[in-house]
Amino acid sequence: MSFYIDTKRIIKIGFVNFWREGVVSAATVLVMVTTLFVIGSIVFAKASLDSTLKQIEDKVDITVYFKSGISESDILDIRKSLLNLEGEVKEANYVSQEESLERFKQRHENNSLITQSLEELDNNPLGAEINIKAKDPSQYEGIANFLKNSQDKYGTIDKINYFQNKAVIEKLTKIIDSFRALGFGISLILIIIAVIVMFNTIRISIYFSREEISIMRLVGATNSYVRGPFIIEGAMSGIFASIITIALFYPFLLWVNPIAESAFLGINIFEYYIDNFIQIFALLLFIGVFLGSASSYVAVRKYLKV
Repeated sequence: MSFYIDTKRIIKIGFVNFWREGVVSAATVLVMVTTLFVIGSIVFAKASLDSTLKQIEDKVDITVYFKSGISESDILDIRKSLLNLEGEVKEANYVSQEESLERFKQRHENNSLITQSLEELDNNPLGAEINIKAKDPSQYEGIANFLKNSQDKYGTIDKINYFQNKAVIEKLTKIIDSFRALGFGISLILIIIAVIVMFNTIRISIYFSREEISIMRLVGATNSYVRGPFIIEGAMSGIFASIITIALFYPFLLWVNPIAESAFLGINIFEYYIDNFIQIFALLLFIGVFLGSASSYVAVRKYLKV
């Protein structure tokens, strides 16, 4: 019963102190809003970067060209064996001889010489092909080697364009990995700076209450009883800051969305915000309450001498 009463008092004192120290509380919330806004912006920037890199990855593929006259069943057997590489192959789309010819004609429809040459031929000079997308660009080499072994075994493959495009694919893979590493590094630095600023702000606000802490200690208040109200204040700052931050993102992302669409290959960042509103708010709320409470807990330690 005593624990329940003490907890109730701690929560009540925390609420009262939060509203009583209006200016200090407002300053703490403002700094925390800045912190959460930085963290939230990093979330949206990461989503934009990931979407852009994903689109670039989707444009990377390899094509295996088969010799003219090879039976469709043999080609489909190779496609089936590719799809069995579940950890590496994302898609393996079969393109028949007729489809290959139609695509070739469409690509060269403005070249009258090629068009006339094709019309004079009695047979389709192009073979069937399989267009392959890997789950990760780094896996293309393994897929190409698998196809090369199939070529040596069955003799049905005419060409695998990975070996012609190997340098480009490897360079693109390195660029994608570098951008991801750079994005993570910048995000980590910004988060650390934001958290340090917020922690120092809460520490300063608790500094003004040092005499109150000393008096509570003199009258025999336990450490948890002294610390509790400040933790509640920190949690309240986090709650209000997360609500304000998620609300601020609405007009901000509505304004920045056209710029993001042009910079990040068409991603609609405002739509991402709407679709993931609950998850983003829950994340900001958790971070805000945790940082506010944890910072208050650590900052009070100095005055409790524990």
